Amino acid sequence: MPVETDAELREILECDTIAVVGCSGTAGKAAHDVPNLMREHGYEIIPVNPYADEIFGVEPYDSLGAVEEEIDMVDVFRPSEEVSGIVDEVLERDDVDVVWTQLGIRDREAGERVEDSGRQYVEDRCLKVEYQRLM
Repeated sequence: MPVETDAELREILECDTIAVVGCSGTAGKAAHDVPNLMREHGYEIIPVNPYADEIFGVEPYDSLGAVEEEIDMVDVFRPSEEVSGIVDEVLERDDVDVVWTQLGIRDREAGERVEDSGRQYVEDRCLKVEYQRLM
């Protein structure tokens, strides 16, 4: 089952480092504004976007596999049909504890693979909304 309780969500939000797949450099887009708000609240944001040259003053990684830093959570801003491939990359890493898909992004089968690996899966929820509601 995906994470649903406020207590579970609060615990997840205690993390430090969030890799944002599909992070955008364009202010006004949710894929920019949500991670930017999380940055402003002290989270380390690692942008993953093969098409951007710079996001938040750093060069984004082309893929999760290329990220050298330790990651606590992967936040997904990509279409639902891309979640499975992103989960494949997550499952190749030992450091990711949580996969979080933003509003409207669903892949129950991919979520089950995340959970079967002993990690947590949050589906179809806005990180910013949950942060503001719970923290």
